[in-house]
Amino acid sequence: MNTDAIADLRKSYELAALNESESLADPRLQFERWLQEAITSHIPEPNAMTLATVSSDMRPSTRVVLIKGIDERGPVWYTNYQSRKGQELAGNPYAALQFHWVELERVVRIEGVVTQVSDEESDAYFHSRPLDSRIGAWASPQSQPISGREVLVDAAAKYSAEFLTQPPRPPHWGGYRLAPARWEFWQGRKSRLHDRLAYTPGHDGHWLRERLAP
Repeated sequence: MNTDAIADLRKSYELAALNESESLADPRLQFERWLQEAITSHIPEPNAMTLATVSSDMRPSTRVVLIKGIDERGPVWYTNYQSRKGQELAGNPYAALQFHWVELERVVRIEGVVTQVSDEESDAYFHSRPLDSRIGAWASPQSQPISGREVLVDAAAKYSAEFLTQPPRPPHWGGYRLAPARWEFWQGRKSRLHDRLAYTPGHDGHWLRERLAP
């Protein structure tokens, strides 16, 4: 590939601004505002986020997961606890999330400590999923090597026959919640003079909001 073609890629960011006077004092509410705008803009998969974890030998890894809820405790997603990300979170609970809404020229970064959600929360979400997705949670040994796709197809057929329409939640599958210790909101601006607002814990339970150089 011609590397000059890559180096010459350019985009001017001119859709919006992010000012201290217009942003919300609570970063969770600011995030929810932006997420709702992403949803109503009908951009592809507005709930997709990159999850970054670190292994026991200090090697980082990332993957895309889907946010499935958020409240004052933080954002939630669901996955296989025995997957690579699950094993890394078991050894090091510090993680980071990133949302990139390309069409809106926006990025949100969230850093904090991850814990598993309660069994009740995991059960409730699991049973709200389509049947095929619930069977898939049993059929896929996520992140483990398999000899071919037929392994998954055969496993799905096996669990479908065993559970019919009522598969229970697998014990190795459930939710995670990240308790935010830092938020950052990025809005693209013209001439690469982007807007960046960072939120970190302040006094008396309030958040300290600071502008960062782009």
